[in-house]
Amino acid sequence: MNPLTSSRKALVRRPSPRLAEGLVTHIDRKPVDAALALRQWEEYVATLGAHGWETVEVPAADDCPDGVFIEDTMVVYRNVALIARPGADSRRPETEAAEATVAALGCSLNRVREPGTLDGGDVLKIGDTLYVGRGGRTDGEGVRQLRAVFEPLGARVVAVPVSRVLHLKSAVTALPDGTVIGYPPLVDDPRAFPRFLSVPEESGSHVVLLGGGRLLMAASAPRSAELFADLGYTPVPVDISEFEKMEGCVTCLSVRLRGLYA
Repeated sequence: MNPLTSSRKALVRRPSPRLAEGLVTHIDRKPVDAALALRQWEEYVATLGAHGWETVEVPAADDCPDGVFIEDTMVVYRNVALIARPGADSRRPETEAAEATVAALGCSLNRVREPGTLDGGDVLKIGDTLYVGRGGRTDGEGVRQLRAVFEPLGARVVAVPVSRVLHLKSAVTALPDGTVIGYPPLVDDPRAFPRFLSVPEESGSHVVLLGGGRLLMAASAPRSAELFADLGYTPVPVDISEFEKMEGCVTCLSVRLRGLYA
């Protein structure tokens, strides 16, 4: 078998015209402009491409209002994809095309089995540590199956509580040096992480590591961007206002594949 190599591929899926019908759990529903959402998604995809990422489009799922939030369909560690079993019944049809797409890229496949539930947005990877949020869309059996798949590969799985937001990565993500960042009112237990940095805006909690110290983040968090710039990073802001109305963020709009077989 060829060696595992560093890769820069990102799975994406264009938004459904029914985006406004998607689920909201912790915020009030607001009107969504589907045409603007599509333009914002196209700019998000273009930004990934401009920073060296090859985007792979998963077939559209127009009957799935939340389908654009592709990250929730799987968790990928090294070259293994664990296909999610979403905690919301209405989201389960989203996984089929995502599974076929990642399989075509050469990933080995596992699946979360009934009765377990797990959403990809509940898993934050920092090196070989996988933090998994328990309490919302991901249940204890989903955590157990995540451990069973990835711990034999060298991962360390750490379960942390989530009760104030939709997913763990709605509350926290991490900087390139492994420091976890979050907006304190929405983080159940900052002490769960060895290093935690408070950010001044909710949407400042979400960054995608583009490489070279560049951080893809929402344009709605300018003070957090200033903080990251002061730390020596380069913020790359994108406007995702229509997705934020649906509890979305920059992380859940793609699945980053950083290790594939050559």
